[in-house]
Amino acid sequence: MPVPTTEFDAVADYLRSCKETILKAWRASVSALSLCVGASLSEVEFFDHVPALLDTFENQLRQSDPCAKSVAMREFPRTAATHGLKRWQQGYDLTELVRELGQLNECVVDVIDHYTDRDPTISHESIATVRRVWAHFTTVGIEESVGKYAFLQREEARGQVQDLEEALAELRSLEAQRGDLWQQAAHDLRGNLGVVANASVGLTHSTLAQPARDGFVRILIRNVSSLHQLLDDVTELARLQAGRESRRVQSIDVTPLLHELCEGIRPVALGKKLFLQCAGPAGLGAQSDPVKLRRIAQNLILNAVKFTQTGGITVKWGESDPEDPGHWVLTIADTGPGFPSKSGLPIANAMESVPPLTAGSTSTGDQQGAEAAAPATVQPKIIDSGAGEGLGLSIVKRLCEILDATIERHSLPNEGTTFRLRFPKTYAGA
Repeated sequence: MPVPTTEFDAVADYLRSCKETILKAWRASVSALSLCVGASLSEVEFFDHVPALLDTFENQLRQSDPCAKSVAMREFPRTAATHGLKRWQQGYDLTELVRELGQLNECVVDVIDHYTDRDPTISHESIATVRRVWAHFTTVGIEESVGKYAFLQREEARGQVQDLEEALAELRSLEAQRGDLWQQAAHDLRGNLGVVANASVGLTHSTLAQPARDGFVRILIRNVSSLHQLLDDVTELARLQAGRESRRVQSIDVTPLLHELCEGIRPVALGKKLFLQCAGPAGLGAQSDPVKLRRIAQNLILNAVKFTQTGGITVKWGESDPEDPGHWVLTIADTGPGFPSKSGLPIANAMESVPPLTAGSTSTGDQQGAEAAAPATVQPKIIDSGAGEGLGLSIVKRLCEILDATIERHSLPNEGTTFRLRFPKTYAGA
Protein backbone atom coordinates (compact mmCIF):
# COMPACT_ATOMS: atom_id res chain seq x y z
CA MET A 1 0.00 0.00 0.00
CA PRO A 2 1.47 3.40 -0.95
CA VAL A 3 2.41 5.79 1.82
CA PRO A 4 -0.40 8.34 2.41
CA THR A 5 0.49 11.77 1.12
CA THR A 6 -2.07 13.67 3.19
CA GLU A 7 -4.13 13.18 6.29
CA PHE A 8 -7.13 12.65 4.03
CA ASP A 9 -5.33 9.80 2.24
CA ALA A 10 -4.66 8.20 5.62
CA VAL A 11 -8.35 8.40 6.55
CA ALA A 12 -9.31 7.01 3.12
CA ASP A 13 -6.89 4.09 3.60
CA TYR A 14 -8.40 3.36 6.98
CA LEU A 15 -11.93 3.46 5.61
CA ARG A 16 -10.93 1.01 2.88
CA SER A 17 -9.49 -1.39 5.44
CA CYS A 18 -12.69 -1.12 7.50
CA LYS A 19 -15.17 -1.51 4.64
CA GLU A 20 -16.17 -5.08 5.57
CA THR A 21 -16.39 -4.07 9.23
CA ILE A 22 -18.71 -1.18 8.32
CA LEU A 23 -20.95 -3.39 6.19
CA LYS A 24 -21.25 -6.12 8.82
CA ALA A 25 -21.89 -3.61 11.60
CA TRP A 26 -24.53 -1.96 9.41
CA ARG A 27 -26.35 -5.22 8.75
CA ALA A 28 -26.23 -6.14 12.44
CA SER A 29 -27.69 -2.77 13.44
CA VAL A 30 -30.47 -3.08 10.86
CA SER A 31 -31.27 -6.60 12.06
CA ALA A 32 -31.47 -5.29 15.63
CA LEU A 33 -34.16 -2.84 14.47
CA SER A 34 -36.24 -5.81 13.18
CA LEU A 35 -36.64 -4.39 9.67
CA CYS A 36 -38.43 -7.43 8.26
CA VAL A 37 -37.51 -7.13 4.59
CA GLY A 38 -33.83 -6.39 5.21
CA ALA A 39 -33.53 -9.39 7.52
CA SER A 40 -34.85 -11.68 4.78
CA LEU A 41 -32.27 -10.62 2.16
CA SER A 42 -28.98 -12.34 1.43
CA GLU A 43 -25.77 -10.36 2.06
CA VAL A 44 -25.35 -9.63 -1.66
CA GLU A 45 -28.91 -8.32 -1.95
CA PHE A 46 -28.72 -6.35 1.28
CA PHE A 47 -25.38 -4.64 0.65
CA ASP A 48 -26.42 -3.86 -2.93
CA HIS A 49 -24.84 -0.54 -4.01
CA VAL A 50 -23.60 0.48 -0.55
CA PRO A 51 -19.99 -0.71 -1.17
CA ALA A 52 -19.95 1.56 -4.23
CA LEU A 53 -21.20 4.44 -2.07
CA LEU A 54 -18.35 3.86 0.39
CA ASP A 55 -15.83 3.66 -2.47
CA THR A 56 -17.09 7.00 -3.81
CA PHE A 57 -16.65 8.60 -0.37
CA GLU A 58 -13.14 7.18 -0.11
CA ASN A 59 -12.19 8.45 -3.59
CA GLN A 60 -13.54 11.89 -2.75
CA LEU A 61 -11.28 12.10 0.29
CA ARG A 62 -8.27 11.44 -1.94
CA GLN A 63 -8.97 14.59 -3.99
CA SER A 64 -6.68 17.54 -3.46
CA ASP A 65 -9.69 19.43 -2.14
CA PRO A 66 -12.19 16.87 -0.73
CA CYS A 67 -14.91 19.50 -0.49
CA ALA A 68 -14.68 20.43 -4.18
CA LYS A 69 -16.93 18.85 -6.82
CA SER A 70 -15.39 15.89 -8.65
CA VAL A 71 -16.41 13.16 -11.09
CA ALA A 72 -17.09 10.92 -8.09
CA MET A 73 -19.39 13.53 -6.57
CA ARG A 74 -21.28 13.95 -9.84
CA GLU A 75 -21.86 10.18 -10.16
CA PHE A 76 -22.85 9.72 -6.54
CA PRO A 77 -26.53 10.82 -6.86
CA ARG A 78 -27.12 8.24 -9.60
CA THR A 79 -25.61 5.48 -7.45
CA ALA A 80 -27.69 6.54 -4.46
CA ALA A 81 -30.86 6.61 -6.59
CA THR A 82 -30.13 3.06 -7.73
CA HIS A 83 -30.11 2.02 -4.08
CA GLY A 84 -33.63 3.40 -3.66
CA LEU A 85 -34.76 1.60 -6.81
CA LYS A 86 -33.37 -1.71 -5.53
CA ARG A 87 -35.09 -1.29 -2.17
CA TRP A 88 -38.35 -0.70 -4.03
CA GLN A 89 -37.82 -3.96 -5.91
CA GLN A 90 -37.11 -5.79 -2.69
CA GLY A 91 -40.38 -4.70 -1.06
CA TYR A 92 -39.12 -2.16 1.48
CA ASP A 93 -41.50 0.44 2.78
CA LEU A 94 -40.27 4.03 2.97
CA THR A 95 -39.76 3.94 6.76
CA GLU A 96 -37.48 0.91 6.47
CA LEU A 97 -35.45 2.59 3.75
CA VAL A 98 -34.86 5.78 5.77
CA ARG A 99 -34.05 3.90 8.97
CA GLU A 100 -31.46 1.67 7.32
CA LEU A 101 -29.73 4.66 5.71
CA GLY A 102 -29.65 6.31 9.12
CA GLN A 103 -27.98 3.21 10.54
CA LEU A 104 -25.38 3.30 7.76
CA ASN A 105 -24.57 6.90 8.67
CA GLU A 106 -24.06 5.93 12.31
CA CYS A 107 -21.73 3.06 11.38
CA VAL A 108 -19.51 5.26 9.21
CA VAL A 109 -19.41 8.00 11.85
CA ASP A 110 -18.32 5.40 14.43
CA VAL A 111 -15.41 4.39 12.19
CA ILE A 112 -14.39 8.02 11.69
CA ASP A 113 -14.50 8.54 15.49
CA HIS A 114 -12.42 5.40 15.96
CA TYR A 115 -9.79 6.74 13.55
CA THR A 116 -9.64 9.98 15.52
CA ASP A 117 -8.94 8.00 18.71
CA ARG A 118 -6.42 5.85 16.85
CA ASP A 119 -4.50 8.81 15.41
CA PRO A 120 -4.81 11.78 17.79
CA THR A 121 -2.27 13.69 15.68
CA ILE A 122 -4.74 14.35 12.89
CA SER A 123 -5.65 18.02 12.77
CA HIS A 124 -9.08 19.21 13.86
CA GLU A 125 -9.47 20.92 10.47
CA SER A 126 -8.87 17.67 8.57
CA ILE A 127 -11.24 15.55 10.64
CA ALA A 128 -13.85 18.33 10.44
CA THR A 129 -13.53 18.24 6.63
CA VAL A 130 -13.91 14.45 6.61
CA ARG A 131 -17.08 14.75 8.67
CA ARG A 132 -18.39 17.54 6.44
CA VAL A 133 -17.82 15.49 3.27
CA TRP A 134 -19.52 12.46 4.79
CA ALA A 135 -22.44 14.61 5.97
CA HIS A 136 -22.86 15.84 2.41
CA PHE A 137 -22.75 12.26 1.10
CA THR A 138 -25.36 11.19 3.66
CA THR A 139 -27.68 14.06 2.78
CA VAL A 140 -27.43 13.46 -0.96
CA GLY A 141 -27.68 9.69 -0.50
CA ILE A 142 -30.88 9.86 1.55
CA GLU A 143 -32.37 12.52 -0.74
CA GLU A 144 -31.69 10.58 -3.95
CA SER A 145 -32.57 7.13 -2.59
CA VAL A 146 -35.81 8.27 -0.98
CA GLY A 147 -36.60 10.44 -4.00
CA LYS A 148 -36.32 7.49 -6.38
CA TYR A 149 -38.44 5.33 -4.06
CA ALA A 150 -41.10 8.03 -3.76
CA PHE A 151 -41.15 8.50 -7.54
CA LEU A 152 -41.77 4.78 -8.08
CA GLN A 153 -44.46 4.81 -5.41
CA ARG A 154 -46.24 7.69 -7.16
CA GLU A 155 -45.94 5.98 -10.54
CA GLU A 156 -47.47 2.76 -9.22
CA ALA A 157 -50.31 4.73 -7.65
CA ARG A 158 -50.89 6.49 -10.96
CA GLY A 159 -51.03 3.14 -12.73
CA GLN A 160 -53.56 1.83 -10.24
CA VAL A 161 -55.76 4.89 -10.77
CA GLN A 162 -55.62 4.27 -14.51
CA ASP A 163 -56.56 0.63 -13.95
CA LEU A 164 -59.56 1.68 -11.90
CA GLU A 165 -60.60 4.22 -14.52
CA GLU A 166 -60.41 1.48 -17.16
CA ALA A 167 -62.56 -0.80 -15.01
CA LEU A 168 -65.16 1.94 -14.58
CA ALA A 169 -65.09 2.69 -18.31
CA GLU A 170 -65.75 -0.96 -19.08
CA LEU A 171 -68.58 -0.98 -16.56
CA ARG A 172 -70.13 2.07 -18.20
CA SER A 173 -69.75 0.43 -21.59
CA LEU A 174 -71.53 -2.69 -20.45
CA GLU A 175 -74.29 -0.59 -18.89
CA ALA A 176 -74.64 1.31 -22.15
CA GLN A 177 -74.94 -1.95 -24.07
CA ARG A 178 -77.66 -3.10 -21.70
CA GLY A 179 -79.44 0.26 -22.11
CA ASP A 180 -79.33 -0.10 -25.89
CA LEU A 181 -80.90 -3.53 -25.60
CA TRP A 182 -83.73 -2.19 -23.44
CA GLN A 183 -84.24 0.75 -25.83
CA GLN A 184 -84.49 -1.60 -28.74
CA ALA A 185 -86.91 -3.78 -26.79
CA ALA A 186 -89.08 -0.73 -26.03
CA HIS A 187 -89.05 0.21 -29.70
CA ASP A 188 -90.23 -3.27 -30.67
CA LEU A 189 -92.98 -3.19 -28.05
CA ARG A 190 -94.29 0.02 -29.63
CA GLY A 191 -94.81 -1.87 -32.85
CA ASN A 192 -98.17 -3.26 -33.82
CA LEU A 193 -99.53 -6.49 -32.50
CA GLY A 194 -99.01 -8.16 -35.83
CA VAL A 195 -95.26 -7.52 -35.75
CA VAL A 196 -95.07 -8.91 -32.21
CA ALA A 197 -96.98 -11.97 -33.29
CA ASN A 198 -94.76 -12.47 -36.32
CA ALA A 199 -91.65 -12.09 -34.21
CA SER A 200 -92.94 -14.64 -31.72
CA VAL A 201 -93.62 -17.08 -34.53
CA GLY A 202 -90.20 -16.39 -35.98
CA LEU A 203 -88.51 -17.16 -32.69
CA THR A 204 -90.62 -20.26 -32.29
CA HIS A 205 -89.41 -21.53 -35.65
CA SER A 206 -85.82 -20.40 -35.03
CA THR A 207 -85.72 -17.98 -37.94
CA LEU A 208 -82.46 -16.61 -36.60
CA ALA A 209 -79.55 -18.87 -37.46
CA GLN A 210 -78.48 -20.77 -34.38
CA PRO A 211 -74.72 -20.30 -34.99
CA ALA A 212 -75.22 -16.52 -35.00
CA ARG A 213 -77.32 -16.70 -31.85
CA ASP A 214 -74.74 -18.88 -30.13
CA GLY A 215 -71.93 -16.57 -31.18
CA PHE A 216 -73.67 -13.56 -29.64
CA VAL A 217 -74.24 -15.47 -26.41
CA ARG A 218 -70.60 -16.51 -26.22
CA ILE A 219 -69.38 -12.94 -26.69
CA LEU A 220 -71.74 -11.62 -24.00
CA ILE A 221 -70.69 -14.30 -21.55
CA ARG A 222 -67.03 -13.58 -22.16
CA ASN A 223 -67.43 -9.84 -21.61
CA VAL A 224 -69.39 -10.30 -18.38
CA SER A 225 -66.81 -12.82 -17.17
CA SER A 226 -63.99 -10.39 -18.01
CA LEU A 227 -65.62 -7.53 -16.14
CA HIS A 228 -66.39 -9.75 -13.16
CA GLN A 229 -62.75 -10.83 -12.99
CA LEU A 230 -61.47 -7.27 -13.30
CA LEU A 231 -63.76 -6.02 -10.55
CA ASP A 232 -62.66 -8.93 -8.38
CA ASP A 233 -59.09 -7.83 -8.98
CA VAL A 234 -59.91 -4.23 -8.06
CA THR A 235 -61.53 -5.43 -4.83
CA GLU A 236 -58.63 -7.71 -4.05
CA LEU A 237 -56.03 -5.01 -4.68
CA ALA A 238 -57.97 -2.53 -2.55
CA ARG A 239 -58.07 -5.08 0.27
CA LEU A 240 -54.33 -5.68 -0.07
CA GLN A 241 -53.59 -1.94 -0.10
CA ALA A 242 -55.72 -1.48 3.01
CA GLY A 243 -53.69 -4.12 4.85
CA ARG A 244 -56.67 -6.41 5.32
CA GLU A 245 -54.83 -9.50 4.08
CA SER A 246 -52.72 -11.43 6.57
CA ARG A 247 -50.24 -14.24 6.13
CA ARG A 248 -51.62 -17.67 7.08
CA VAL A 249 -48.53 -19.84 7.11
CA GLN A 250 -48.53 -23.61 7.22
CA SER A 251 -46.13 -26.37 6.24
CA ILE A 252 -46.76 -27.44 2.64
CA ASP A 253 -45.25 -29.44 -0.19
CA VAL A 254 -44.80 -26.92 -2.98
CA THR A 255 -44.51 -29.53 -5.75
CA PRO A 256 -48.05 -30.96 -5.84
CA LEU A 257 -49.56 -27.48 -5.41
CA LEU A 258 -47.76 -26.15 -8.49
CA HIS A 259 -48.29 -29.34 -10.51
CA GLU A 260 -52.04 -29.13 -9.88
CA LEU A 261 -52.11 -25.45 -10.84
CA CYS A 262 -50.25 -26.08 -14.11
CA GLU A 263 -52.55 -28.98 -14.99
CA GLY A 264 -55.56 -26.71 -14.51
CA ILE A 265 -54.14 -23.98 -16.76
CA ARG A 266 -52.71 -26.30 -19.44
CA PRO A 267 -56.00 -26.48 -21.42
CA VAL A 268 -55.94 -22.69 -21.75
CA ALA A 269 -52.41 -22.85 -23.20
CA LEU A 270 -53.28 -25.76 -25.49
CA GLY A 271 -56.27 -23.79 -26.76
CA LYS A 272 -53.74 -21.25 -28.08
CA LYS A 273 -51.44 -24.04 -29.35
CA LEU A 274 -48.85 -23.25 -26.67
CA PHE A 275 -46.92 -25.66 -24.49
CA LEU A 276 -46.97 -25.39 -20.70
CA GLN A 277 -44.14 -27.28 -19.06
CA CYS A 278 -43.59 -27.57 -15.32
CA ALA A 279 -40.62 -29.07 -13.52
CA GLY A 280 -39.46 -29.28 -9.93
CA PRO A 281 -38.11 -31.71 -7.35
CA ALA A 282 -40.27 -34.63 -6.28
CA GLY A 283 -40.88 -32.91 -2.97
CA LEU A 284 -40.11 -29.39 -1.80
CA GLY A 285 -41.15 -28.75 1.76
CA ALA A 286 -41.54 -25.18 2.93
CA GLN A 287 -43.67 -22.92 5.06
CA SER A 288 -46.03 -20.68 3.09
CA ASP A 289 -49.57 -19.45 2.69
CA PRO A 290 -50.82 -21.90 0.05
CA VAL A 291 -53.72 -19.69 -1.06
CA LYS A 292 -51.54 -16.64 -1.66
CA LEU A 293 -48.77 -18.72 -3.24
CA ARG A 294 -51.28 -20.20 -5.67
CA ARG A 295 -52.69 -16.74 -6.50
CA ILE A 296 -49.18 -15.42 -7.24
CA ALA A 297 -48.28 -18.32 -9.54
CA GLN A 298 -51.69 -18.36 -11.26
CA ASN A 299 -51.59 -14.64 -12.08
CA LEU A 300 -48.10 -14.88 -13.59
CA ILE A 301 -48.79 -18.06 -15.59
CA LEU A 302 -52.08 -16.78 -16.98
CA ASN A 303 -50.47 -13.46 -17.93
CA ALA A 304 -47.73 -15.42 -19.74
CA VAL A 305 -50.37 -17.44 -21.60
CA LYS A 306 -52.18 -14.25 -22.56
CA PHE A 307 -49.13 -12.48 -23.97
CA THR A 308 -47.51 -15.46 -25.69
CA GLN A 309 -48.56 -16.20 -29.28
CA THR A 310 -46.07 -18.94 -30.24
CA GLY A 311 -43.94 -21.34 -28.24
CA GLY A 312 -45.04 -21.60 -24.66
CA ILE A 313 -44.45 -21.23 -20.95
CA THR A 314 -42.03 -23.02 -18.64
CA VAL A 315 -42.62 -23.16 -14.88
CA LYS A 316 -39.76 -24.34 -12.65
CA TRP A 317 -39.22 -24.43 -8.91
CA GLY A 318 -36.56 -25.70 -6.54
CA GLU A 319 -33.91 -24.81 -4.01
CA SER A 320 -32.29 -21.40 -4.13
CA ASP A 321 -28.55 -20.94 -4.59
CA PRO A 322 -26.28 -23.01 -2.29
CA GLU A 323 -25.22 -19.86 -0.46
CA ASP A 324 -28.88 -19.07 0.22
CA PRO A 325 -30.32 -22.22 1.84
CA GLY A 326 -33.11 -20.31 3.57
CA HIS A 327 -35.09 -19.70 0.38
CA TRP A 328 -36.65 -21.53 -2.54
CA VAL A 329 -37.20 -20.18 -6.05
CA LEU A 330 -40.08 -20.19 -8.54
CA THR A 331 -39.35 -19.25 -12.17
CA ILE A 332 -41.97 -18.57 -14.86
CA ALA A 333 -40.61 -18.01 -18.38
CA ASP A 334 -42.45 -17.46 -21.66
CA THR A 335 -41.50 -17.11 -25.31
CA GLY A 336 -43.74 -14.11 -25.84
CA PRO A 337 -42.95 -10.70 -27.31
CA GLY A 338 -41.31 -9.43 -24.12
CA PHE A 339 -42.07 -6.13 -22.52
CA PRO A 340 -40.76 -3.01 -24.28
CA SER A 341 -38.30 -0.82 -22.42
CA LYS A 342 -41.13 1.61 -21.59
CA SER A 343 -43.62 -1.04 -20.61
CA GLY A 344 -44.92 0.47 -17.37
CA LEU A 345 -45.71 -2.64 -15.37
CA PRO A 346 -45.85 -2.04 -11.63
CA ILE A 347 -43.03 -4.58 -11.36
CA ALA A 348 -41.28 -3.08 -14.38
CA ASN A 349 -41.50 0.24 -12.55
CA ALA A 350 -39.43 -1.29 -9.81
CA MET A 351 -36.81 -2.29 -12.35
CA GLU A 352 -36.88 0.49 -14.89
CA SER A 353 -38.85 3.36 -13.29
CA VAL A 354 -41.18 4.04 -16.21
CA PRO A 355 -44.80 5.23 -16.22
CA PRO A 356 -47.41 2.53 -15.63
CA LEU A 357 -50.00 1.72 -18.22
CA THR A 358 -53.63 0.72 -18.12
CA ALA A 359 -55.35 -2.58 -18.64
CA GLY A 360 -58.64 -4.33 -18.77
CA SER A 361 -59.53 -3.63 -22.42
CA THR A 362 -61.22 -6.47 -24.22
CA SER A 363 -61.20 -4.94 -27.67
CA THR A 364 -58.46 -7.23 -28.97
CA GLY A 365 -57.37 -9.69 -26.32
CA ASP A 366 -60.92 -10.98 -25.73
CA GLN A 367 -61.42 -11.58 -29.43
CA GLN A 368 -58.13 -13.42 -29.87
CA GLY A 369 -58.40 -15.68 -26.85
CA ALA A 370 -62.16 -16.29 -26.75
CA GLU A 371 -62.13 -19.63 -28.52
CA ALA A 372 -59.93 -21.26 -25.84
CA ALA A 373 -62.36 -22.52 -23.23
CA ALA A 374 -60.86 -22.29 -19.74
CA PRO A 375 -61.63 -24.80 -16.99
CA ALA A 376 -64.22 -23.64 -14.48
CA THR A 377 -61.59 -23.29 -11.78
CA VAL A 378 -59.31 -21.04 -13.84
CA GLN A 379 -60.47 -17.68 -15.16
CA PRO A 380 -57.95 -16.07 -17.52
CA LYS A 381 -57.25 -12.39 -17.00
CA ILE A 382 -58.39 -10.26 -19.91
CA ILE A 383 -55.39 -8.04 -20.61
CA ASP A 384 -54.82 -5.74 -23.55
CA SER A 385 -51.25 -6.42 -24.63
CA GLY A 386 -51.06 -3.04 -26.32
CA ALA A 387 -52.13 -1.11 -23.23
CA GLY A 388 -50.43 -2.73 -20.27
CA GLU A 389 -50.59 -5.66 -17.93
CA GLY A 390 -53.55 -4.72 -15.72
CA LEU A 391 -54.05 -5.35 -12.07
CA GLY A 392 -52.62 -8.86 -12.06
CA LEU A 393 -49.00 -7.93 -11.45
CA SER A 394 -49.94 -5.24 -8.91
CA ILE A 395 -51.64 -7.99 -6.95
CA VAL A 396 -48.61 -10.26 -7.38
CA LYS A 397 -46.33 -7.56 -5.99
CA ARG A 398 -48.54 -7.01 -2.93
CA LEU A 399 -48.89 -10.73 -2.26
CA CYS A 400 -45.11 -11.11 -2.53
CA GLU A 401 -44.73 -8.39 0.08
CA ILE A 402 -47.05 -10.29 2.43
CA LEU A 403 -44.99 -13.48 1.94
CA ASP A 404 -41.63 -11.62 2.28
CA ALA A 405 -40.82 -12.76 -1.26
CA THR A 406 -38.72 -10.93 -3.81
CA ILE A 407 -39.50 -10.85 -7.53
CA GLU A 408 -37.24 -10.10 -10.48
CA ARG A 409 -38.20 -9.66 -14.11
CA HIS A 410 -35.96 -10.19 -17.13
CA SER A 411 -37.37 -9.46 -20.58
CA LEU A 412 -36.07 -9.20 -24.12
CA PRO A 413 -38.19 -7.94 -27.04
CA ASN A 414 -39.37 -10.79 -29.28
CA GLU A 415 -37.64 -13.37 -27.09
CA GLY A 416 -39.71 -13.60 -23.95
CA THR A 417 -40.04 -12.70 -20.30
CA THR A 418 -38.88 -14.48 -17.17
CA PHE A 419 -40.11 -13.84 -13.63
CA ARG A 420 -37.97 -15.18 -10.79
CA LEU A 421 -39.57 -15.26 -7.34
CA ARG A 422 -37.64 -16.04 -4.17
CA PHE A 423 -39.63 -17.26 -1.14
CA PRO A 424 -38.49 -17.89 2.45
CA LYS A 425 -38.55 -21.53 3.50
CA THR A 426 -39.58 -20.67 7.03
CA TYR A 427 -41.19 -17.78 8.89
CA ALA A 428 -40.47 -16.64 12.41
CA GLY A 429 -43.21 -17.64 14.82
CA ALA A 430 -44.93 -19.95 12.31
